[in-house]
Amino acid sequence: MLWHDSDMHATVVLGRQGRLVIPAEVRAALGLSPGDRLHLHLTGDRLMLQRPEDALSELRRLGAAVPRGRSLVEELLAERRAAAALE
Repeated sequence: MLWHDSDMHATVVLGRQGRLVIPAEVRAALGLSPGDRLHLHLTGDRLMLQRPEDALSELRRLGAAVPRGRSLVEELLAERRAAAALE
C-alpha cells in the first residue's frame, strides 16, 4: 500500500529520547508487530518508514518493467564511458 492510497491519518509526538510511537490503528492496518524492522528513508524534508520486504517488492515491481534482454548496467557503463571520453 502506498501512503497516498490510504485514508488513514495520524499524528505522532517525538519523545525526549527521539522515539516515535506508531499508533495502534496504524500498526494494525500495516500488520506491524513488536520487533518488526522498518527502513527509514529521508528525502528532503520527507521521512518514510517502510518494511524491508515491502521495499524489496516495490523494487521487483519496478524491475519487472525492464525487458529481459536489456541491461541497465551496460547502458549506464556506456553513458559513463561516453561522458569520460568528452572530458
